[in-house]
Amino acid sequence: MAKDKPQKRAIQDLSSLGGLVYSTHAHELEPAAQDEGLVTHPSHVPLYVSRDKKGRAGKQATVVDGFEGSEDLLGELCKTLKQKCGVGGTFKDGTIIIQGDKRTQVMETLKELGYKVKQKGG
Repeated sequence: MAKDKPQKRAIQDLSSLGGLVYSTHAHELEPAAQDEGLVTHPSHVPLYVSRDKKGRAGKQATVVDGFEGSEDLLGELCKTLKQKCGVGGTFKDGTIIIQGDKRTQVMETLKELGYKVKQKGG
């Protein structure tokens, strides 16, 4: 006996899907928290500020780890920190590197912007 295949039916409107949305572009979908008026901010996870000089020919750098967000937001945050400290820097893979030992300035700036900040290391 052959099994009967379910018949395809035409969908007249999207309400019959029950609120499901399929997309190949996940970044274009808004999270449900924004629909409810809640603001999701990357400050829910603490950022760790430390001083490092490994692999930099003995020159010190301030490192900010633990950022969770888009590369665009990371770039904007890096730009703000560089301007506030008056030095150069870069960002990559959720890490911001600011030239020089600017831990106190970086921590103050991040706190002003609403981030949770913890100092790592001595």
